Amino acid sequence: MKRPWSYVLLGGLVAGTFDMTYASTFWYLRRGVLPKRVFQSVASGLLGDASFTGGWPTALLGLVLHFFIATSMAVTYYLLARRWSDLARRPWTFGPLYGVFLYFIMNYIVVPLSAASPGSRNLTWVLLSIAVHAFLIGTPCALFARLAIHADTRVSVAPV
Repeated sequence: MKRPWSYVLLGGLVAGTFDMTYASTFWYLRRGVLPKRVFQSVASGLLGDASFTGGWPTALLGLVLHFFIATSMAVTYYLLARRWSDLARRPWTFGPLYGVFLYFIMNYIVVPLSAASPGSRNLTWVLLSIAVHAFLIGTPCALFARLAIHADTRVSVAPV
């Protein structure tokens, strides 16, 4: 895999998988919520509460939307890292910061502007979600962006 965009897309897939695994596991253990409903909650951003009565079609829509968002996050980090090389040189610093930034953007701008109901404000959920965004979303975006930049012969980044 030497094409930069392959790494970027893989970064979105990894970050999205970590995030959805976390959300599905948390809500199953906390309240017995099945992953299908977690996926539907993502689709509710477009469809509102109707997403919860749409069965598997709305669950699959939510899953597609989730991975689209995660991939967009990875693409954004990559494009920024091409411009500001410190982002690629220091993924263990800037990746977690990016993840925390994403948490706040998603929860305080994107979700309120969508048709979804406000997310849970349960303290355990919020604190774990911030940590997950830092280390399981932002960091993979940064690490895969670094790999993509190293694969791209047009951009130079010195090793750490």
